[in-house]
Amino acid sequence: TSKERAPLGEYRGCLGCVAFSSDGKTLASGAIGSPAYFPDLEQVKLWDVATGKVRAILKGHEGSAYSAAFSPDGKTLASVSDDETVRLWRMATGKEQAAFQGHTEADKKASGPIHNVMSVAFSPDGKTLAAASYDMTVKVWDAATAKRTTLQGHTHAVYSVAFGPDGKTLASASGDKTVRLWDLATNKERAVLQGHTEPVMSVAFSPDGKMLASAGVDKSVKLWNVATGKERATLQGTESVWSVAFSPDGKTLASAGGTISNAPGELKLWDVATGK
Repeated sequence: TSKERAPLGEYRGCLGCVAFSSDGKTLASGAIGSPAYFPDLEQVKLWDVATGKVRAILKGHEGSAYSAAFSPDGKTLASVSDDETVRLWRMATGKEQAAFQGHTEADKKASGPIHNVMSVAFSPDGKTLAAASYDMTVKVWDAATAKRTTLQGHTHAVYSVAFGPDGKTLASASGDKTVRLWDLATNKERAVLQGHTEPVMSVAFSPDGKMLASAGVDKSVKLWNVATGKERATLQGTESVWSVAFSPDGKTLASAGGTISNAPGELKLWDVATGK
């Protein structure tokens, strides 16, 4: 039986994201809420998993923290916000290491009024950072130099990004109902994966990089062959699916979903081999 081990305190505003460090000892959490209503909003917190105590409060974002990701070595945390920034935090000190501007004035003129940064991911070697943007683009940074590349092709907000295990391929999920695969050596679109009938909210690579899972508002999870871009299977749920994740051995897929209401959500575990 799975039971709650310990509550980790409360937030002003809604809890927006959680991420474990690679050693499992630290948990990062982000809050969704407006500083206008919650002047003391603590956007990003670090928790000691063993004790359930707050290790640090990372202050710097001026809006909701939608997503957070630890670098593979656990020394850095990246967080993204509707303040249009990606911020890097040094774990040893809890201090801000760098802030990358998610959108230039040219970006804003090209895409309209909303420029939230929705999702962030580190490459497996920790040298590259990618972020999904509401302005229909994917931004890719060199973590050391802050040099930025913009990947364009989606025709609606981008909600999720994920690096393949080899670090050469990036996947993005969008409200345009597609998943796109990008070749990071050329920064060109490699494939457009079409099949969802509603916005795609999350993507995840299998540990061996051969398969990609995508979660859709159309109540389905789709499994794709990364090499060919062909759909392998559709796992049909009964609620919109917001997030997917593979187990470390790649044999099990977890999906989380539900409606934006008081109705119970769905957390499902799927056998990848059988699709059940």
